[in-house]
Amino acid sequence: MAVPLQDTLGRPVRDLRISVTDRCNFRCVYCMPKEIYGRGYQFLERRQLLTFEEIERLSRVFASLGVEKIRLTGGEPLLRRELERLVEMLGGIPGVELTLTTNGSLLPLKARVLADAGLRRVTVSLDSLDDQVFKAMNDVDVPVERVLAGIEAAAAVGLSPVKVNMVVKRGVNEDSVLPMARYFQGSGHILRFIEYMDVGHTNGWRLDDVVSAAEIVATIGSELPLEPIEPNYAGEVARRYRYRDGGGEIGVIASVTEPFCGACTRARLSAEGRLYTCLFATEGHDLRALVRGGASESDLAERIGRVWRARGDRYSELRSAETADLPKIEMSYIGG
Repeated sequence: MAVPLQDTLGRPVRDLRISVTDRCNFRCVYCMPKEIYGRGYQFLERRQLLTFEEIERLSRVFASLGVEKIRLTGGEPLLRRELERLVEMLGGIPGVELTLTTNGSLLPLKARVLADAGLRRVTVSLDSLDDQVFKAMNDVDVPVERVLAGIEAAAAVGLSPVKVNMVVKRGVNEDSVLPMARYFQGSGHILRFIEYMDVGHTNGWRLDDVVSAAEIVATIGSELPLEPIEPNYAGEVARRYRYRDGGGEIGVIASVTEPFCGACTRARLSAEGRLYTCLFATEGHDLRALVRGGASESDLAERIGRVWRARGDRYSELRSAETADLPKIEMSYIGG
């Protein structure tokens, strides 16, 4: 493409996050609290979900517009039946890196088939090593050991290094920061700490729930000395630190205290085919109707380009009393 697709702030579209389902086997405080997503909650019907063929078609259009990385998310993507078939399909798109984010509980069963299908890397969510704290964050009886087994299963089939994401919420799991750092130091996996964010309208977010990235780094560094290192690539959202003893690295994602909107290159495609230009978007753009209505690749590229070129999202940089009450799409629809 001669002229890269850019938004109003000059940000290209480089990363595409695709939610393949809105369902999850966890009900975490972050995106699927049980008081909202209880037994009676109406999830999307299967016919409302994009098919694998529709996802592949849209992904190829996004790739033609500059996307270099696709991440499969949810909900919990491993709940989508025959996900490995989609992995194989997307793996055939030239120049695109394919990754997946999961809560890890099904990886012991699925890691091998996903690797065989062409997946090369996974990110696993794990908010504590303590079963009771883990349950408080995720409202499940799944033991931490099952998630740890999933991480090791992924590593065993070459899906490594595994990135492990820990969302830190004050009053719930901040005491798990050091135990997590100790556990993963020297493991070959990369532990990343994420500030608790005001995603969606169902997580009961308050600013005083946030443990800042600076506080997290200071807590770890007081016992396990750290030093900053350069980002892997322009626009990387995690600030990287390495252990001075050579025991690997950690990352911190300071999306609340040090927002990085200016370098954001992410587009998000929901399970039912709506395009969102920000994690805190107030509305999506229906691509499913175009796909099912017979739109050509050029029609789809024109629509996506029109949406992206009009993009000016900077929610985290503008977070204020004026933005706090804006409607926001739930995390279970568009992933992280």
